[in-house]
Amino acid sequence: MYTGADEGALVDRTAIINVGGIRYSIPWSTLEEFPLTRLGKLRSCSNAEEILDLCDDYDAHCNEFFFDRSPSAFRSIITFLAAGKLRLLREMCALSFQEELLYWGVEEASLEWCCLRKLRLRQEEQRERLRLEEEEAELTSPQSCEEAPGVGIPEEGHLAGCMHSLRDMVENPHSGIPGKIFACLSVVFVAITAVTLCVSTMPDLREEEERVNRARFSCSQRCYNIFVLETVCVGWFSLEFLLRFIQTQSKWTFLRTPLNIIDVVAILPYYITLIVDSLSVGDRPTGSGNNYLEKVGLVLRVLRALRIFYVMRLARHSLGLQTLGLTVRRCTREFGLLLLFLCVAMALFSPLVFLAESEMGAKQEFTSIPGSYWWAVISMTTVGYGDMVPRSIPGQVVALSSILSGILLMAFPVTSIFHTFSRSYLELKEEQNRLTNFLNFTPIRVTAPISLVLLVPLLKGGGTLTNKQQSLMCFLRPEE
Repeated sequence: MYTGADEGALVDRTAIINVGGIRYSIPWSTLEEFPLTRLGKLRSCSNAEEILDLCDDYDAHCNEFFFDRSPSAFRSIITFLAAGKLRLLREMCALSFQEELLYWGVEEASLEWCCLRKLRLRQEEQRERLRLEEEEAELTSPQSCEEAPGVGIPEEGHLAGCMHSLRDMVENPHSGIPGKIFACLSVVFVAITAVTLCVSTMPDLREEEERVNRARFSCSQRCYNIFVLETVCVGWFSLEFLLRFIQTQSKWTFLRTPLNIIDVVAILPYYITLIVDSLSVGDRPTGSGNNYLEKVGLVLRVLRALRIFYVMRLARHSLGLQTLGLTVRRCTREFGLLLLFLCVAMALFSPLVFLAESEMGAKQEFTSIPGSYWWAVISMTTVGYGDMVPRSIPGQVVALSSILSGILLMAFPVTSIFHTFSRSYLELKEEQNRLTNFLNFTPIRVTAPISLVLLVPLLKGGGTLTNKQQSLMCFLRPEE
């Protein structure tokens, strides 16, 4: 260890570490067990330059090393160096503690398993949040100050202002009265479409529709009213989709978004139905008979059934449905485990119940092992339709075992899924509150030049403007 008085000689057996004004006395023998850590590398330093590469300052006279880091995080690290136990701090962010571990050269794998699991969850949430922010930035990137209304070229500023207002109306229901009216209309039309779809499946309407298709009669007033109502709803959905497509910055990213794909799948069947219906009426081949009508009717019924996807549009305005989608995306591994458990148990109990019933059962309801798979699924999920029932004592024992194992296997991943759902709901709720508070921000007028206004967030944010800071700049107007 290097000292100013005697170069190349070892100082006392103790090193004095000063972290954030708190001094710690650590034996060099303790640091020898961790040579790859930042403190362990201090022992092998041979000159002052190497020491200053590892610490912020160094007092050769007192043999004291200064570090401008978090004292609370260092207490956990020093406990790990002394006792071998490394745990997260409740009062400190897990990701910030990860940065401290990286600085001090301590591996994340040294954490206790419960703390490591918590860190992994926070890392996964951080990656998900960054991905969502990137998608949001691509779809609705904030306008630059050159494009903001009132700044720059008047024509471009007016167009940018219109696009900004359109974006707030279709994407942010909390942005103002137009956004709330737009969201309410969207929900109302979705509800009308769902009711119309249910009414159109009533037996008398279906019989009337089939009679019209066979005889090519004109439909009744009731059918015509349903058609008009459906046309109005589809027209609104088409207009809404076009407005969202116009205001977005990245068209390709917009088309790849799951909710927009659902919109396309829900809207297109109406137009395809009109085309198929017109072609079936105008170009019906002679001599085809009922076969052709049955095929056309099947296509129309399938396309009409796709209208149920309109219900998924409620996810745009429902925090609960958004939480459900986020939970499914985060719990793909848990759902995979659930499916794996179900398949393994199904492959185990199906041959057992088939063997028991084929040898000792009075009625041969289980004709094959593949046919027993259905019984195993409905038994382990505790549905029990009763269409296949074991009659023998061994078969009933197998049934009891499959039901109990199904309850346990279903309960294992559900706990993790429930915690993920609760955490996702809290995250989305906090994000919605932050967005509401940000949109309710009252614009102010400033007398400073616009360049000085831009300099303030740069100084506070370490030289970069975040998306929210850029959006905030569009509210600031220099005094004319």
